[in-house]
Amino acid sequence: MFELFGISAGLLAMFVGFGLLIGVLFGFFGMGGSFLVTPALLVMGYPSRVAVGSGLAFVFGTSVIATLKHRDLGQVDYKLGVSMIIGTTVGLEVGKEIVLYLEELGLAGNIISVTYVLLLGGIGAFVTYEALKGGDGDGGVSHDVEEDAEINADDIPEIAKKIQSYSLPPMITLRGGIQVSLWMVLLVAFATGLLSGFLGVGGGFIRMPALFYLIGVPVPIAVGTDLFEIMFSGGIGSFLYAQSGGVDLSIVAPLLAGSALGARVGSAATSIVNEDEIKIYFGLMLLLGALAVAVRQAGNYLGMGVLDYVSLALILGSALMVAGAVIYSALKSIRAPGSAGVTAD
Repeated sequence: MFELFGISAGLLAMFVGFGLLIGVLFGFFGMGGSFLVTPALLVMGYPSRVAVGSGLAFVFGTSVIATLKHRDLGQVDYKLGVSMIIGTTVGLEVGKEIVLYLEELGLAGNIISVTYVLLLGGIGAFVTYEALKGGDGDGGVSHDVEEDAEINADDIPEIAKKIQSYSLPPMITLRGGIQVSLWMVLLVAFATGLLSGFLGVGGGFIRMPALFYLIGVPVPIAVGTDLFEIMFSGGIGSFLYAQSGGVDLSIVAPLLAGSALGARVGSAATSIVNEDEIKIYFGLMLLLGALAVAVRQAGNYLGMGVLDYVSLALILGSALMVAGAVIYSALKSIRAPGSAGVTAD
């Protein structure tokens, strides 16, 4: 059978296609999709160390592409991003050591999978609930914001207002005049860094909502700054795992080849698609990701290998569903007579 990069042509094509789908999601939502990549690699039988390390390396490469896009839109707060790198680096190292320790005990795969189920299921349920509730769109991934727009106090979640009221020095001033304790920023960064190192995710699907709900950063800036921070966390994390042989370039290279195009498509879609149409699909994607990992765990427990394939189909299907929804909505917006997309300056 024909092989390239040491893997079969069929597997290579699957990785490129999967990377394309994840790239679309990354460019549109500002989240890396590694929460789909790492479980997929685990389902395919790769060791926990390789699944986590390769997931982080993929996040690093894709985040560079998306960060450049958001930088052009003026949606990156560099002061906040640099501050978070400190806490993230410490969290990454702690997360990596936990994985290596659990791997020695032979428990890494099971514990990582269970954590994925709880985390993805919880966040997926929350996002889906918010989307079905239909509110005013708070917490959505809104890209339709001017760079120098004033922040409306009514748009800041109550819990973020409460946290901002605690004046624990040193205080830092973020874009839009937001003042918050540096310790709170470091705490959020450490927690997401820990999850990043432990689960092999960029942490975007946790960090971005945390920046908005806990710190009060406007959503567009939270997305751009999150991507900027993911670029560093993914780079540092993949470097740490590469030192222990946890990064497989035969996996990462084809994934990045696909995501390079997908990220451009997703980023372009942000200017013409109403994100409210997509939010519910994103929540369902997280729920399907949680279900996929749960099915795999059930298969391991029951000794039913066929459930591994069902799990992999769920992971690939969820990515295809949401990426397809983004592209379909973009095409529908372009074709709609008199439709008004977001005008770029």
